[in-house]
Amino acid sequence: MALSKPAFLNHLKLLVRTHHHHHHPLRPAVISLRHLSFATPEDAAAERRRRKRRLRIEPPLNALRSNTQSQPRPTPAPTNPNAPKIPEHVSVLTGKRLELHNRILKLIRENDLQEAVLLTRHSVYSNCKPTIFTCNAVMAACLRQSKYADLLNLHRFITQAAIGANIVTYNLIINTYMECRKTDTAMDQYTQLIDNAPFDPNTTTYRIIVKGLVDNDKVEKALEIKDDMLSKGFEPDPTVYSYLMSAQAKHGNPDEIFNLYEELKEKLGGFVHDGVVYGSIMKGYFLKGMEKEAMECYEETLADNSKIKMSAIAYNSILDALSKNGKFNDALKLFDKMLTEHNPPKHLTVNLGSYNVMVDGYCAEKRFDEAINIFNNMGDKRCHPDTLSFNNLIEQLCNNGLLSKAEELHNTMNEKQVTPDEFTFVTLMDTCFQRDRPDDAALYFKTMVESKLRPNLTVYNRLMDGLVKVGKVEEAKSFFEMMVPKLKMDDESYKFIMKALFDIKKHDEVVEIIGKMLREEPLDFSDELQVFVREELKREEREDDLEKLMAEIEREKAEVAAKEAEEAERAKASAKAAYSSVFTGNLIGGKVDDGGETVAEVVDGEVEVEEDDVAGEKVSG
Repeated sequence: MALSKPAFLNHLKLLVRTHHHHHHPLRPAVISLRHLSFATPEDAAAERRRRKRRLRIEPPLNALRSNTQSQPRPTPAPTNPNAPKIPEHVSVLTGKRLELHNRILKLIRENDLQEAVLLTRHSVYSNCKPTIFTCNAVMAACLRQSKYADLLNLHRFITQAAIGANIVTYNLIINTYMECRKTDTAMDQYTQLIDNAPFDPNTTTYRIIVKGLVDNDKVEKALEIKDDMLSKGFEPDPTVYSYLMSAQAKHGNPDEIFNLYEELKEKLGGFVHDGVVYGSIMKGYFLKGMEKEAMECYEETLADNSKIKMSAIAYNSILDALSKNGKFNDALKLFDKMLTEHNPPKHLTVNLGSYNVMVDGYCAEKRFDEAINIFNNMGDKRCHPDTLSFNNLIEQLCNNGLLSKAEELHNTMNEKQVTPDEFTFVTLMDTCFQRDRPDDAALYFKTMVESKLRPNLTVYNRLMDGLVKVGKVEEAKSFFEMMVPKLKMDDESYKFIMKALFDIKKHDEVVEIIGKMLREEPLDFSDELQVFVREELKREEREDDLEKLMAEIEREKAEVAAKEAEEAERAKASAKAAYSSVFTGNLIGGKVDDGGETVAEVVDGEVEVEEDDVAGEKVSG
């Protein structure tokens, strides 16, 4: 039988004392009693259960303290719903979301951009939400095809859907506004990026901004952005400097070119290894009349032992400097060298810009057949033309009297999966008018509208002017009727078509146009337009036609208002009758006793009224 705890402890002390007396007279005995507190595991378990019961009955002292004595917990700060969203990491692009991403990329490669945009939008609120990387790929495709409205609409949509933007998204939006010549809006996006985004701009951001400002002739602002980039700790970027140097060359400031080069060289330790700036240096020498120094710079840059790193962009800047300064034969030799060394993806020396420079060079030399030939052969080096490249060559062909070749080139756009834009059609339309082909000009305009492109009022006025000049007033009127719902016409546009119709004695058609205007857009019939119409009608002694038309339209409006009022009264009476029918049916057709009042009930064709329980009396009616 096991010993009790007190007996066990006494027995233990006795053993210790005996052991110390007989065996170790000089050595103290140190034996921990902690591990020997309980005789058996069952006793230890019983003690634990007793302690738990005691804690339930007598809580610890800190639990009895008042709330005022306890230290209050800090409340978490409320989240700001307007705070920028943290962009997703690339690791989220897995599983179903990766499958969606690849499916949308396939649509982009197949040039089905509209379907790619729709699929992206539809997926936002589905079980497989697209990542910001997928959205950026679609927006980048829109930017390449100059579909700025689609890009901005998609960006607005994903922003409302709380898909966090990353730096690539900001770069795309800034680039879009720069290409649309809305530099102030682009700079607002840059300010928002600096102030609110949870990440910093990168070098690409500054390249886009500086190039956009330079292209929009805001060189001073571009220089400020360059200084801002340096103040934020970024390394001086030769590409940014090359844009600024090209702008100075465009404005004929060779000294500023060399000042920028010296600044860049000083910041990079005395030597610029990136060849992107040397084409601008050659232009600076050419502007100063120092042709010998320009060609020496060219030879040193491309020497076999040169330490300068040449990319396709660097080669293009030198090609441009040669071809625009009377050295086109040297440009041809350099281009042949570039084609020979081009070995993608290991070594890239040629891109679309290279072909564009050579096309411009051939056109400047009036060698248009060779320009077309080199343009059509760029696919051999895995380069593919875009809409801007087609527009550039089409415009140069049209300006040099080669409309038929321009039309042949335009017909190949669909084969190369390139979509023409407004500039393409307007260039062909204007050239057709110059070549006395008004029907073809009108066809190009019609095709442009049917392609869901948006010609502006200036283009529309040029079409109308061209048709009226050759006596095609009826065709002009048909285009007027087609474009009235699509364009906001001004007084001059209305006057033009009305004057053309008045001149051929089509007064009734003018009155018809005014009637439609007063019925659909009465504010468009301004006082100035009224004076013009009255004077023209007065010449034919038909000034009363306008008064009769306006009186008739007022009568129509009054009849419509009266009819709407009558229908409203009829609807009101119908609703009242329906309400009365429902109320009477509830009162007579069955018992209604919600408040203990009298109840009416039909019994054998007679109405019985039953009073409440207090009266307890039935009255038969």
